[in-house]
Amino acid sequence: MQFNGFHHVGLLVKDAQKSLDFYTRGLGGKVIFSFPMSGSDKTINLVDLGDNAVVELIPKGNGEEEANAHWAHLAIRTGNAKAAYEKAIKAGAVSRSEPKENELGAMTVCNPFVYGPDREVIEFFQIL
Repeated sequence: MQFNGFHHVGLLVKDAQKSLDFYTRGLGGKVIFSFPMSGSDKTINLVDLGDNAVVELIPKGNGEEEANAHWAHLAIRTGNAKAAYEKAIKAGAVSRSEPKENELGAMTVCNPFVYGPDREVIEFFQIL
């Protein structure tokens, strides 16, 4: 198992359209992938700001807005998400979600999440 840099950083946003406009029109980023947010009619967008610096714009679910935007999680790209998850658990991380295959729109991934030592959320992201 090897880590291959960051895949993306997830940002919970207060106003999804305003944030999408900022990161695309304002900063020149390009939407590289979109998929429906589970349990809502909202869309999650991955915006590449160049050289694979990707920001995932995550609208607040359940009809609520964030009081302020904040970073949701750090996604580390890997070729073996299950091994990365197991390594993190052995190092003292706490499981948030176990490795499993997930369909994100047209993309199939394995993306388990763990809590780090200060309860920061880390996602191990493997495209299958």
